[in-house]
Amino acid sequence: MSYQVFARKYRPRSFKDVLGQDHVVQTLCNAIEQKRLAHAYLFVGPRGTGKTSTARIFAKALNCSHGPRVDFDPDEDICEEIAEGRSLDVLEIDGASNRGIDNIRDLRDNVHFAPARGQFRIIYIDEVHMLTKESFNALLKTLEEPPEHVKFIFATTEPHKILPTILSRCQRFDLRPIPADVIAKHLITIASNESVRLSETAAMSIARVADGGMRDAQSMLDQLVSFCGHEIEEQHVNEIFGVTSRDTVAQALCYILDRQLPSLLQLTHDLAEAGRDMGQLLGDLMDAVRELLVQKVSPEYGRANIPDQWREPLSQLLSRTPSDKLIRLMEMLASSEERMRWSSNKRLHLEMGLIQAVHALSEANISDIVRALNGATLPDASIAAAALPPVAAVAIPTATPQPVLAAAPIVKPAPEPFTKPAPEPVAAPAPTPIAEPAPSPIKEASSLPPIDDPAPSFGSDEPPADLVYADEEPLFEGNIIPLARTIIPMSTELWARCLEQLRERHPIQAGAIGETLFISDNKGELAIALHPTDTYSRDALLSKKIRNSIAEISLDICGRACSLRITNDASIPAPIIENYVPAPLPEIAPPVAKKATKKSTATATTAATPERKPEKPLDESFYNDPLIELALKEFHARIINT
Repeated sequence: MSYQVFARKYRPRSFKDVLGQDHVVQTLCNAIEQKRLAHAYLFVGPRGTGKTSTARIFAKALNCSHGPRVDFDPDEDICEEIAEGRSLDVLEIDGASNRGIDNIRDLRDNVHFAPARGQFRIIYIDEVHMLTKESFNALLKTLEEPPEHVKFIFATTEPHKILPTILSRCQRFDLRPIPADVIAKHLITIASNESVRLSETAAMSIARVADGGMRDAQSMLDQLVSFCGHEIEEQHVNEIFGVTSRDTVAQALCYILDRQLPSLLQLTHDLAEAGRDMGQLLGDLMDAVRELLVQKVSPEYGRANIPDQWREPLSQLLSRTPSDKLIRLMEMLASSEERMRWSSNKRLHLEMGLIQAVHALSEANISDIVRALNGATLPDASIAAAALPPVAAVAIPTATPQPVLAAAPIVKPAPEPFTKPAPEPVAAPAPTPIAEPAPSPIKEASSLPPIDDPAPSFGSDEPPADLVYADEEPLFEGNIIPLARTIIPMSTELWARCLEQLRERHPIQAGAIGETLFISDNKGELAIALHPTDTYSRDALLSKKIRNSIAEISLDICGRACSLRITNDASIPAPIIENYVPAPLPEIAPPVAKKATKKSTATATTAATPERKPEKPLDESFYNDPLIELALKEFHARIINT
């Protein structure tokens, strides 16, 4: 007898031999025992999941001796005829080869003949979706009301191509992809029967490549036996079919989670040079990320596809990686898989996807910011800082001076006060703690570029009590060359003097500053308190023009430029906002309607200048409208008479 491949030699012969399709087997067995047999069945599923084998076993159960029955003898002659395709009562048709309407018409005429040996005539059409629309329509009437001795069995991998009128007349059974562990166990059994030693890791690797198809797995095992004889290891599977080992996948996953991009790219290069399938590698990485994500959400979930020696490193990396980062990683890999599907250069898209995935793990998102604001320690902070470019990483710790202010070319004191002595000798220098300084430094200080610190805006007049408003940095510190003057701290009296000079310089802006309370002077940083509702004074003090003027005035008074730090204090009197009642608007005469008759220019001029009669005063009740009052209070405004 000629050699028979494993896929045919170990084809299921009875219901108990069908693996991974318990829901289909149980339903068919119950239908046979309860004598609830339908006239048409449709088996749907991927390749190699047992559609044809299940149809033949079902046909044996229907036409066996003393049938229909579940516990038939597969070695019976009529069952062997069905298994070998020699039975006259079981007609197997290839839908791809016999798809025309003439073939279906012949089939429709032959179904009326009685069976030769069994109880039923069984018509099995494989790949039924290949039939034409006309063939389906010719089969409709016979399929809906067939003779009592006829049973139809259809099989397809693409049920969406079958007409709905056909689907509605059949009982549909969906055969699922067979689990990898079931395939691996069955392969070990076949290898034992063939006196071949197949390792468990090699069997699992074959099952993963088979992707749920038992026939594909059996064909791969047959090929491996021809390649390496009676000793099959995982490395043999990797060499023949370009499969990436589980250890390599776990190592690549560790590189991704640890942000070791150079090592990851080098590993990808080595795998590509070794002939590994880049699409298979990406699929294995996605499966591993899925397992880690489920493990992150549900810790009791077991990671069966990850080797034992890699579980501890992956657990440590998993504890440092939030779930949203893993989701982002899966999105990046899925996007790369979509691009690789239609590209000939799969390695390019894989490397681009891995680079994007590593960078995505190093980026800070909204969740990281929220965790930082809540006081949590970000585990990715050091890694993200290390991933910065070298220039930025060096520039961050060394950026101590203020580059904008220090580079101002006009900040130079006049040379005369420092290079030339006084023309007349002075007996004793008088201390000048509050003396007027030379005008040149003040001029230079006022000529500095203003600081573009926008004043904060608030949605209500009552900010939180613990909210603190402060300047980012001193305005003039580091830009004015120290003069020979005495530096004295700011006090309450000096702050009042500063406000007086401020109102003289800027009567409009500084005139809005109300009650303030001087608290302290910490090396030129003045702590000033305001009432929480005094937003008008707060906005005025934090404006650029007022802060620059405060720095100039404090330089005159205290000998150094000071900055502000504004806090809230409810003990300060609240601002009083007056409601201004504007004067009534001027009376406007109604327009004069033009007449249709023509008039001379003189007449028109005379008629245009008569004395206006006084009209009734306008209704001023709208001034008391709540919305207008609220607008006047909100914007600190008033209505004036123009």
